Amino acid sequence: MTATTDVRVRPSRSSAVPATRRARRTRPVPQRGPNLVLGAGRLSRTLALAALAVMALIWLLPMAWAVLTSFKSEQDASDPAHWFWPQGGFTLDGFRTVIERGDLPLWMLNSFLISAAVTALTVAVSALAGYAFSRTLFRGRRWLFTVTTLSILVPPQLLIVPWFQQMLTLDLVDTYAAVILPQTVAPVMVFILKKHFDTLPRELEEAARLDGAGHARIFWSVMLPLSRPMLAAVSIFVFIGAWNNFLWPFVSTSDPSLMTLPVGITSVKDAYGVQYAQTMASAVLAALPLVLAFVFFQRHIVKSVATTGLGGQ
Repeated sequence: MTATTDVRVRPSRSSAVPATRRARRTRPVPQRGPNLVLGAGRLSRTLALAALAVMALIWLLPMAWAVLTSFKSEQDASDPAHWFWPQGGFTLDGFRTVIERGDLPLWMLNSFLISAAVTALTVAVSALAGYAFSRTLFRGRRWLFTVTTLSILVPPQLLIVPWFQQMLTLDLVDTYAAVILPQTVAPVMVFILKKHFDTLPRELEEAARLDGAGHARIFWSVMLPLSRPMLAAVSIFVFIGAWNNFLWPFVSTSDPSLMTLPVGITSVKDAYGVQYAQTMASAVLAALPLVLAFVFFQRHIVKSVATTGLGGQ
């Protein structure tokens, strides 16, 4: 008698799945239309380049006019009939007159000293404040940071009178300190550095605390070395802003020996009124250090614009 075994064949999982479900799984994903992001396609990239070229041309026209006027004589500079090619030809008389007066080197020295001092103090104060808001806990921290953030909305022109009254009270009018100290308070830089310190890993801070480091040692030996690119970006923007600042140096000083370049350029006048060729020559010479700095530090400046998002300042 032969024993028979009942062998049951289980259906495979693929066969058990309904055909409609398999068809739903294998249904091809519909392709999206062409990407319309500006610069992705050939047409959009062409339009983007054309728009950028037009904006660059609009931005360069005042600079081109200033350079062109600086190489004219005073008579040709005020002659609208020969706005492009001067009747008497191009000349270096404007540059020669500005340099021979002996004021331009002093203005450039004052601008460099004041801008360097403002940059150093602003970066130091902003970095300390940003670290305090980011890594320390104290009573009223959130309210104080909120006030600091809201102060970004206050135009500096509204602070001219309080600043001047403070300088009068401290007897600092017509001094370098009067020009430097009010410019060292930069709430926007405090905000940027605070957000940057928030992104740094806290494991490094905890490891430093295990080694017995305090806030001062952590700030100096851990945070600052990791923040060199951001500090360089902040320094670039602060230096350019201090170099081009006109209103506060003009208000806070009346001593000709303390004039900066923007203030000194406005004093290029004589009995016949504004000398356009000399004024434009002074402006070109004033912008020359910044142009050279941009040529040598172009990569750092472009990287700082992308890092901080301050290109619209």
